[in-house]
Amino acid sequence: MNEKTRVLIVDDDKVFCKLLEKGLTRLDYDTETASSGTEALGARQTPDIILLDMRLGEESGLGLIPELLACFQGAKIIIVTGYANLATAVSAVKKGATNYVAKPINARDIHGVIQECLAGAEDGEPQAAQIPDESPSLKRLEWEHIHRVLLENDGNISRTAQQLGMHRRTLQRKLKKHAP
Repeated sequence: MNEKTRVLIVDDDKVFCKLLEKGLTRLDYDTETASSGTEALGARQTPDIILLDMRLGEESGLGLIPELLACFQGAKIIIVTGYANLATAVSAVKKGATNYVAKPINARDIHGVIQECLAGAEDGEPQAAQIPDESPSLKRLEWEHIHRVLLENDGNISRTAQQLGMHRRTLQRKLKKHAP
Protein backbone atom coordinates (compact mmCIF):
# COMPACT_ATOMS: atom_id res chain seq x y z
CA MET A 1 0.00 0.00 0.00
CA ASN A 2 1.50 3.32 -1.04
CA GLU A 3 -1.17 5.33 0.69
CA LYS A 4 -2.85 3.93 3.76
CA THR A 5 -6.41 2.70 3.31
CA ARG A 6 -8.73 4.95 5.34
CA VAL A 7 -11.22 3.02 7.47
CA LEU A 8 -14.14 4.55 9.36
CA ILE A 9 -15.42 2.30 12.18
CA VAL A 10 -19.03 3.13 13.09
CA ASP A 11 -20.12 1.22 16.19
CA ASP A 12 -21.71 2.24 19.49
CA ASP A 13 -19.72 -0.40 21.38
CA LYS A 14 -16.72 1.70 22.45
CA VAL A 15 -14.63 -1.29 23.56
CA PHE A 16 -15.12 -3.10 20.22
CA CYS A 17 -14.33 0.16 18.40
CA LYS A 18 -11.10 0.71 20.32
CA LEU A 19 -9.91 -2.88 19.88
CA LEU A 20 -10.68 -2.87 16.16
CA GLU A 21 -9.10 0.55 15.71
CA LYS A 22 -5.92 -0.56 17.50
CA GLY A 23 -5.73 -3.81 15.51
CA LEU A 24 -6.32 -2.14 12.14
CA THR A 25 -3.79 0.60 12.92
CA ARG A 26 -1.20 -2.14 13.57
CA LEU A 27 -2.12 -3.59 10.17
CA ASP A 28 -1.25 -0.21 8.59
CA TYR A 29 -4.72 1.28 8.12
CA ASP A 30 -5.57 4.92 8.81
CA THR A 31 -8.55 4.59 11.17
CA GLU A 32 -11.23 6.85 12.60
CA THR A 33 -14.14 5.88 14.85
CA ALA A 34 -17.70 7.13 15.28
CA SER A 35 -20.39 5.96 17.67
CA SER A 36 -23.41 7.40 15.82
CA GLY A 37 -24.62 8.25 12.35
CA THR A 38 -24.11 11.97 12.99
CA GLU A 39 -20.50 11.41 14.05
CA ALA A 40 -19.91 9.18 11.02
CA LEU A 41 -21.29 11.76 8.58
CA GLY A 42 -18.98 14.36 10.15
CA ALA A 43 -15.81 12.26 9.73
CA ARG A 44 -12.63 14.32 9.36
CA GLN A 45 -11.57 12.52 6.17
CA THR A 46 -13.23 10.57 3.38
CA PRO A 47 -12.94 6.85 4.14
CA ASP A 48 -12.19 4.14 1.60
CA ILE A 49 -13.95 1.56 3.79
CA ILE A 50 -16.76 2.04 6.31
CA LEU A 51 -17.24 -0.70 8.92
CA LEU A 52 -20.84 -0.12 9.98
CA ASP A 53 -22.65 -1.77 12.87
CA MET A 54 -26.27 -2.60 12.12
CA ARG A 55 -27.52 -1.32 15.48
CA LEU A 56 -26.22 2.00 16.75
CA GLY A 57 -28.20 2.50 19.92
CA GLU A 58 -31.62 3.59 18.67
CA GLU A 59 -30.33 4.18 15.12
CA SER A 60 -30.38 1.65 12.32
CA GLY A 61 -27.13 1.11 10.49
CA LEU A 62 -29.13 -0.09 7.49
CA GLY A 63 -30.88 3.28 7.33
CA LEU A 64 -27.50 5.05 7.30
CA ILE A 65 -26.15 3.24 4.25
CA PRO A 66 -27.65 5.58 1.60
CA GLU A 67 -26.58 8.70 3.56
CA LEU A 68 -23.02 7.43 4.00
CA LEU A 69 -22.74 6.49 0.33
CA ALA A 70 -24.00 9.95 -0.69
CA CYS A 71 -21.62 11.69 1.72
CA PHE A 72 -18.55 9.53 0.97
CA GLN A 73 -18.77 8.66 -2.71
CA GLY A 74 -16.61 5.72 -3.66
CA ALA A 75 -16.46 4.33 -0.12
CA LYS A 76 -17.23 0.65 0.39
CA ILE A 77 -19.51 -0.26 3.28
CA ILE A 78 -19.06 -3.49 5.23
CA ILE A 79 -21.84 -4.25 7.70
CA VAL A 80 -20.37 -5.77 10.89
CA THR A 81 -23.13 -7.12 13.11
CA GLY A 82 -23.98 -9.40 15.96
CA TYR A 83 -27.48 -9.75 14.46
CA ALA A 84 -26.59 -11.54 11.23
CA ASN A 85 -29.42 -13.05 9.24
CA LEU A 86 -30.31 -13.47 5.60
CA ALA A 87 -33.06 -10.82 5.50
CA THR A 88 -30.82 -8.04 6.79
CA ALA A 89 -27.91 -9.17 4.62
CA VAL A 90 -30.09 -8.91 1.51
CA SER A 91 -31.46 -5.56 2.64
CA ALA A 92 -27.96 -4.22 3.34
CA VAL A 93 -26.67 -5.27 -0.08
CA LYS A 94 -29.75 -3.80 -1.81
CA LYS A 95 -29.10 -0.49 -0.04
CA GLY A 96 -25.49 -0.46 -1.25
CA ALA A 97 -23.35 -2.35 1.27
CA THR A 98 -20.43 -4.20 -0.29
CA ASN A 99 -20.18 -6.94 2.29
CA TYR A 100 -21.78 -8.24 5.47
CA VAL A 101 -19.97 -10.06 8.27
CA ALA A 102 -21.05 -11.43 11.63
CA LYS A 103 -19.52 -10.60 15.01
CA PRO A 104 -17.52 -11.73 16.83
CA ILE A 105 -14.73 -10.78 14.45
CA ASN A 106 -11.20 -9.53 15.00
CA ALA A 107 -8.92 -7.10 13.18
CA ARG A 108 -7.16 -9.87 11.20
CA ASP A 109 -10.46 -11.21 9.90
CA ILE A 110 -11.65 -7.70 9.07
CA HIS A 111 -8.34 -7.11 7.27
CA GLY A 112 -9.10 -10.11 5.03
CA VAL A 113 -12.63 -8.84 4.32
CA ILE A 114 -11.29 -5.35 3.52
CA GLN A 115 -8.70 -6.80 1.14
CA GLU A 116 -11.41 -8.88 -0.61
CA CYS A 117 -13.59 -5.80 -0.81
CA LEU A 118 -10.82 -3.65 -2.30
CA ALA A 119 -9.80 -6.43 -4.73
CA GLY A 120 -13.45 -6.86 -5.75
CA ALA A 121 -13.70 -3.11 -6.37
CA GLU A 122 -10.71 -3.35 -8.72
CA ASP A 123 -12.18 -6.42 -10.47
CA GLY A 124 -15.65 -4.91 -10.61
CA GLU A 125 -17.07 -8.09 -9.06
CA PRO A 126 -19.64 -7.87 -6.26
CA GLN A 127 -18.73 -9.53 -2.97
CA ALA A 128 -20.89 -12.25 -1.46
CA ALA A 129 -22.31 -11.66 2.00
CA GLN A 130 -20.89 -13.97 4.66
CA ILE A 131 -23.72 -15.52 6.69
CA PRO A 132 -23.15 -18.07 9.47
CA ASP A 133 -23.76 -21.70 8.39
CA GLU A 134 -25.15 -23.23 11.59
CA SER A 135 -28.89 -23.88 11.91
CA PRO A 136 -30.58 -21.22 14.05
CA SER A 137 -32.58 -22.04 17.18
CA LEU A 138 -36.34 -21.54 17.36
CA LYS A 139 -35.83 -18.36 19.43
CA ARG A 140 -33.37 -17.08 16.85
CA LEU A 141 -35.82 -17.78 14.01
CA GLU A 142 -38.56 -15.89 15.89
CA TRP A 143 -36.18 -12.98 16.50
CA GLU A 144 -35.18 -12.88 12.82
CA HIS A 145 -38.81 -13.06 11.67
CA ILE A 146 -39.78 -10.17 13.95
CA HIS A 147 -36.91 -8.06 12.61
CA ARG A 148 -37.73 -8.96 9.01
CA VAL A 149 -41.36 -7.87 9.47
CA LEU A 150 -40.19 -4.72 11.27
CA LEU A 151 -37.86 -3.96 8.36
CA GLU A 152 -40.71 -4.50 5.86
CA ASN A 153 -42.77 -1.97 7.85
CA ASP A 154 -39.94 0.61 7.87
CA GLY A 155 -39.56 0.36 11.65
CA ASN A 156 -43.24 1.05 12.41
CA ILE A 157 -43.90 -0.78 15.69
CA SER A 158 -47.70 -0.57 15.53
CA ARG A 159 -47.98 -1.99 12.00
CA THR A 160 -45.42 -4.70 12.80
CA ALA A 161 -47.28 -5.74 15.97
CA GLN A 162 -50.56 -5.84 14.06
CA GLN A 163 -49.02 -7.96 11.29
CA LEU A 164 -47.48 -10.35 13.82
CA GLY A 165 -50.70 -10.57 15.82
CA MET A 166 -49.19 -9.40 19.10
CA HIS A 167 -49.57 -6.44 21.42
CA ARG A 168 -47.27 -3.44 20.85
CA ARG A 169 -45.75 -3.72 24.34
CA THR A 170 -44.98 -7.41 23.80
CA LEU A 171 -43.25 -6.56 20.53
CA GLN A 172 -41.26 -3.74 22.15
CA ARG A 173 -40.14 -6.08 24.94
CA LYS A 174 -38.99 -8.67 22.38
CA LEU A 175 -37.14 -5.99 20.40
CA LYS A 176 -35.19 -4.87 23.48
CA LYS A 177 -33.76 -8.37 23.91
CA HIS A 178 -30.50 -9.18 22.20
CA ALA A 179 -30.34 -11.80 19.50
CA PRO A 180 -30.36 -15.33 20.91
